Amino acid sequence: MHGCDDGTSVSEGPHHPNAFTARFLARLGERDEPLTAGEAAVAGPWRIEAIPGRGFGLFRVGQSLVRGFRPAAVCTSRWVALAFAAMLPGTGRDPLLRLGKEADAEGLYPVTLDTGEVVAGLEVFDDTLIEHVNALIHLLQAPLSLANALDAAGAEALGSCGSILDERAHV
Repeated sequence: MHGCDDGTSVSEGPHHPNAFTARFLARLGERDEPLTAGEAAVAGPWRIEAIPGRGFGLFRVGQSLVRGFRPAAVCTSRWVALAFAAMLPGTGRDPLLRLGKEADAEGLYPVTLDTGEVVAGLEVFDDTLIEHVNALIHLLQAPLSLANALDAAGAEALGSCGSILDERAHV
């Protein structure tokens, strides 16, 4: 612990550049976090920074190795870092779709929105599929995340995707 100008103390730790004083941040840290804190912690935006001899670090905007921050992830290749940057913001969000535990009268497991509206039915109970679709939905809701995913896909995949989308536009 170290003292502040007014005699209070804050926990000792790495001192990163910040527009707010250590005392102010320490006082905020004593409060209960709001419900939005989980999403805010991973929302980003994220950027990728080369780390010589290690690969590529994933940092929040405003943070960098030079400024004394640790990366949220270190990846051996840029495309993997882009994939993390694309998906990480969605991990803090609540799922949009939920899978019913009991099959309906037609033998399908209902997939519902929070409102209870049934938007699909699955022949097989597959909660992993619902997790993946929720991750995709979160990706589609965030333009920067989608751009990171497209960047990670590379020229070959984007070229093929462009051809498919062009064909669909003319149907």
